[in-house]
Amino acid sequence: MAIRSVSRARVLVPVGLLVAAGAVAAALQGQSGGAEGRPQMSVVADTTSSAPPVVAPAAPVTPAVTPTAAAPATAAPTPAAAPATSAGTAAAALHSAVDRAEGAVSVAVTDLGTGQSLSYGGPGHGFATASIVKLDILAALLLRTQDLGSTPTAAQRDLATTMIENSDNDSATGLWDEIGADPGLDAANARFGLTATEAGQDGYWGLTSTTADDQLRLLRQVFTEDSLLSPASRAYIQELLDQVEDDQRWGVGAAASNGGFEVKNGWLPRDTDGLWVINSIGRVERDGHELLIAVVSDGNPTDTDGMDLVESVARAAAAAVTGG
Repeated sequence: MAIRSVSRARVLVPVGLLVAAGAVAAALQGQSGGAEGRPQMSVVADTTSSAPPVVAPAAPVTPAVTPTAAAPATAAPTPAAAPATSAGTAAAALHSAVDRAEGAVSVAVTDLGTGQSLSYGGPGHGFATASIVKLDILAALLLRTQDLGSTPTAAQRDLATTMIENSDNDSATGLWDEIGADPGLDAANARFGLTATEAGQDGYWGLTSTTADDQLRLLRQVFTEDSLLSPASRAYIQELLDQVEDDQRWGVGAAASNGGFEVKNGWLPRDTDGLWVINSIGRVERDGHELLIAVVSDGNPTDTDGMDLVESVARAAAAAVTGG
């Protein structure tokens, strides 16, 4: 399995996206990946609703007070008007971006500070993970070592470093075997709460099937205290994600306002039709908000188209969740 690094230097072009918001949690499954998957796989068109996305608030919003009849005609508008307009504009931008997608795409975002979230994707569509499964493999390895009351060996740490920072496929295969291959990953994911993820068969770990919602659940295991992973395990993974090589620092990090993000990406041209699957997951700092974002896609004409799509979706979804 050859490793392919995609350069970050390129011109952005308009691409389409498929988005949904809030409590609409349309769990998408799809086939996307990195350069590791070989079995043939067809691309399925999304069938998402054309209704604009709506962000689900963390708590009910107190209704604005209606002015009385005696109030002056020049009374200022209620404070709720501006946020509603801002949120509506952000949601419309996200919906518009999704509509231009040439393939399928799904996004899931949560704001760790406010609890607001957004999730959207084509129902019934499955995405191959490609190289983003390497984060899952590492999480499964650390969970396994915790169960044994130990820590990763020096050899395992060396493999983990090259697997995450360089997206090395041989290292991923080595750790895949360490966790017990597909049965081992499935067992760990059952404990992590990844209900719509199925490990790739016959050694094709890059063809693990997943959804954006499940990838968000995995990110919660890595970045929040509501996790089966110990603080030491979480800190270790976060450090590796923060040090991926420069030409792989594209994707959801485009939504960051100050360059603060940790990321793992996956990319793969399909053998059947040459179309690309492009995925990106990670943590993003945006205007004082800490966001977890997962974007998965397939059916992209080129790798650049797919990366532009993922970045556009990430930016639009982040804006919708944070209010502009």
